Amino acid sequence: MLARSSGEFKASRDRAISIVRRLRDAGHETYFVGGCVRDIMRGVEPGDYDIVTSARPEEVCSLFSHTVPVGISFGVVIVVEEGRSYEVATFRAESGYDDGRRPSHVEYTSAYGDVCRRDFTINALLMDPMTGNIIDYVGGKKDIEDRIIRTIGNPDERFAEDHLRMLRAVRFSANLGYTVDPDTSRAIKRHAFEIKRISAERIRDELTKLLTRGGARHGMEMMAETGLLAQILPEVDCLRGIEQPPAFHPEGDVWEHTLRMLELLPAEEDVENDSRLAWGILLHDVGKASTGSVDDSGIHFYGHVREGERIAEALMRRLRFSRADMETILAFIHCHMLFINVTDMRPNRLKRFLRMPDFQLHLELHRLDCLASHGLLDNHEFCRSKLTEVGDDELRPPRLLTGDDLVALGFPPSPLFGEILDAVEDAQLDGKISTSDEARRLVMDRWADKLPG
Repeated sequence: MLARSSGEFKASRDRAISIVRRLRDAGHETYFVGGCVRDIMRGVEPGDYDIVTSARPEEVCSLFSHTVPVGISFGVVIVVEEGRSYEVATFRAESGYDDGRRPSHVEYTSAYGDVCRRDFTINALLMDPMTGNIIDYVGGKKDIEDRIIRTIGNPDERFAEDHLRMLRAVRFSANLGYTVDPDTSRAIKRHAFEIKRISAERIRDELTKLLTRGGARHGMEMMAETGLLAQILPEVDCLRGIEQPPAFHPEGDVWEHTLRMLELLPAEEDVENDSRLAWGILLHDVGKASTGSVDDSGIHFYGHVREGERIAEALMRRLRFSRADMETILAFIHCHMLFINVTDMRPNRLKRFLRMPDFQLHLELHRLDCLASHGLLDNHEFCRSKLTEVGDDELRPPRLLTGDDLVALGFPPSPLFGEILDAVEDAQLDGKISTSDEARRLVMDRWADKLPG
């Protein structure tokens, strides 16, 4: 997420206020609600505005020219103003959460009734945007002042209604830097095993917010403390207590190393970290738990990269990651140990390394990996220097030969073409050849015996 300008924030707020005004002019009680009110009280410009009203969904639709009835059975309508979407929900009460997620019964109610169905006190404040007056039925203002995450009413009941609220409590605690109320925390521990009833996509999205919106270390520590980590990410939970060689990892075990890397991610209110990098940090050493060994020379993790790729792929498939994100994160795991050898790489291999997709993210993961362990950034600085020294033309030079050129030389199309063209590019990247004629001579010198007849 890119930082928004103050003008964009103001425009978003003005559009939201205009929606409230139109609903009120039509005789409907209407307020800002939820996270936007919480953020305003914290002195933070909201990224989005949710609106709650006494108007029924059909009345909302009649008042605005562009609406999307995304949750009409739950009284939720999206109002689109100048290309921006705003959720407008009718005051409602819910009951019968048989699956730990969706209510089986919804009825329209008052503003007070609507507030009481929500998850946490800090997310249950109503605001009159015309006057700035805050309506607080549940003690949310004080909890914001005291920086506390607390369920509305009995935490066991709130978590039974939607099991994802347990993970959301941890996520809000991490992202906002708040403390979870002791009763709420104990309830999470009692019900942690139920989180697996929630869909993989919802869990993945909450975890991504936890990892990318600040406080990721605190969030993961709370995940472990409450038992949610063992339920959701057992592959990560088992990194706790996996000792590492102190010469390279004076910080301690694999878990502490991972937490320190997460702690180094920047935390800004209106900027999210790249989710692929954050997940890459969490999973880059996930193979160490099952590959550790000790001998007279110390602690080793032979094959932890390959094992980490296998474990991470299964984990990401379980959480329904997109193919593109999964490939990028697996590449982080595959390549994170290669930085050890960058100063000894031949020019062609180094250039291929520096030009791989998302290299700046690879480089950042390596930097954090070093800072969270031995602190040596020599190889990081070497790569940065080479990127400055070697221009894009040298990293990605125009091809000297194509498959058609090989056919013209008399070679029949075959899998050998890939080997030949790679070798030609290697020679080009090494500075040994620079013209098509030199490339042809190289091919004929090395592969003439492969010509037919």
